[in-house]
Amino acid sequence: QVQLVESGGGLVQAGGSLRLSCVASGRTISRYAMAWFRQAPGKEREFVVTMNPSGNTYYTDSVKGRFTVSRDNAKNTVYLQMSSLKPEDTAVYYCAATPSYYLSVDYDYWGQGTQVTVSS
Repeated sequence: QVQLVESGGGLVQAGGSLRLSCVASGRTISRYAMAWFRQAPGKEREFVVTMNPSGNTYYTDSVKGRFTVSRDNAKNTVYLQMSSLKPEDTAVYYCAATPSYYLSVDYDYWGQGTQVTVSS
């Protein structure tokens, strides 16, 4: 079992930045594909970015060039650096993990989410 806890969300003005953290426990994430998803009010959860254990990444088009995912396996932590934030980035952001060496679409473990609100 892997437990994931996100933090770092908050209220920020458009154009600002935030860094989300996802701390894993129960297993080392060095062999896990990790991802960030988000869910805006009244909308379905959507994929944001995934990173495999080798560091390869895939971003959804709407965040390319603005968001950067990284991982620190020694700290069992994944980060999402978000810059040039837009009001449409407002959502609950979820961290996810799955035991895979590949960029994955399905994830076995989820955090509880952290709210990001971008004001215009």
